[in-house]
Amino acid sequence: MGRFVNPDNSAFQVALNSKIYVDKTGLIAYANSVLDTSDAYICSSRPRRFGKSYAANMLSAYYSRGASSEEMFAGLEISKATDFRTHLNQYDVIHIDIQWFLSNCREASGVVPFIEKSVLNELREIYPDAVSPEVVSLSDGLSLVKEETGQKFVIIIDEWDVLIREEAVSRKVQEEYINFLRSLFKGTEPTKYIQLAYLTGILPIRKEKTQSALNNFDEFTMLGASDLAPYIGFTEDEVRRLADEYHRDFAEVKRWYDGYLLRDCQVYNPRAVVSVMLKGEFKSYWSETASYKALVPLINMNYDGLKNAIIEMLSGASVRVNTATFSNDTRNIQCKDDVLTYMIHLGYLGYDQTQRTAFVPNEEIRQELTMAVESRQWNEMLMFWQESENLLNATLDMDSEAVAAQIEKIHNEYVSVIQYNNENSLSSVLAIAYLSAMPYYFKPVRELPTGRGFADFVYIPKPEYRSDYPALIIELKWNRKAQTAMDQIRERNYPLSILPYTGDILLVAISYDKTGKEHSCRIEQMEK
Repeated sequence: MGRFVNPDNSAFQVALNSKIYVDKTGLIAYANSVLDTSDAYICSSRPRRFGKSYAANMLSAYYSRGASSEEMFAGLEISKATDFRTHLNQYDVIHIDIQWFLSNCREASGVVPFIEKSVLNELREIYPDAVSPEVVSLSDGLSLVKEETGQKFVIIIDEWDVLIREEAVSRKVQEEYINFLRSLFKGTEPTKYIQLAYLTGILPIRKEKTQSALNNFDEFTMLGASDLAPYIGFTEDEVRRLADEYHRDFAEVKRWYDGYLLRDCQVYNPRAVVSVMLKGEFKSYWSETASYKALVPLINMNYDGLKNAIIEMLSGASVRVNTATFSNDTRNIQCKDDVLTYMIHLGYLGYDQTQRTAFVPNEEIRQELTMAVESRQWNEMLMFWQESENLLNATLDMDSEAVAAQIEKIHNEYVSVIQYNNENSLSSVLAIAYLSAMPYYFKPVRELPTGRGFADFVYIPKPEYRSDYPALIIELKWNRKAQTAMDQIRERNYPLSILPYTGDILLVAISYDKTGKEHSCRIEQMEK
């Protein structure tokens, strides 16, 4: 066994020794199903704290000839597979962590030579007849081993993209690294010596230079995880079982750490879930491993609509995003959609693949994003927050005229002239107008506009604020009277949707007259 070639299974044993271990060996079953096929090239990108290294260590422990792992995997999901022993510890594995190599080099330019020298030295010890001292290329060495022995390789690269996304790394160094990847994975010769290639990092494959090097890889990302969705984070069933075992309030765990939509899975941040189970504190654990300061330069980029989009998402709304514009190159961010897509890959936003919208996934991220905004004293945010507080206070005071005036002010100042008379714009206004309510209320339940401007928002106060803040049922009408909206609330008995809620309930009806560009409002307290 070696450090990089045929490593032992000690790294994965650390995960098994942890107080909380969630079985993700189903990933191995998927890998086994594509071994030695054109689908055996996998690039799985996900944010920090989502178990990238854990997955890489697990695959290495299973496939490496330098380990004896049958007992380790006994009782786990993969041990039930019919081909479990067929592939167990049967392959030459090369497992490298690009971040580790970068940290151990004085200059980034030394990373690729360091990798090739380190791995080739170990290959020479194992296959001295195949890899002579004259061999200086890792791809050449792997090809020679296959030619001499018939043995194929499993190549696992952790933090594969660190040289691509590291701002301080020069273009020349990146080109050298890309050429290194191309030599390992591209063309006919690599198909002869690769049994499986598994790359993991934060960013997907860059669309320009690296695409030509790695376009034979299947990508599984935060935009579309496909079959690997259950292995990106903790699933809802897994979190529910942990909450039962550790006697935590599942609903509160869900509010704080849920929100990532991957295929049919609701995915949770594993690091945060483990922390709240062990510590019992509902708070943001994000900043313990990464600072919100990484967000600041992104959200302060001067792109049209970016800051308003951030305000909308902080308010609980979703915003449309064109993820196709982002080239997976952090040096070449050119528009609002690029910023939002990058934030999705970083885990600061969730993504609805069906609706093609971005949103703040949970309370943990809402706090991180709010701190990032407040740290730079956004004038836009400070001014809007004050306007929103005025609206919330007027609503709680049941001051209908003040609410109508405040909605009109926000509508005038934060909705573009082009969209002002769009029937969806009033709904968009309400999506952001109650931003100041977010510390006290859950994310609003929203029914999207249909027909002639129908929209509905329900705000439920968090348990600790129920004695001070009423629930709000808000109905909007386009070119209709506010009384019509109020009648609809009562006739269709909207409060039934929050029947279990036992606190006070305010019914809020808001209308907009397109001709006069005027808003009106009626507020009534529901009597139980």
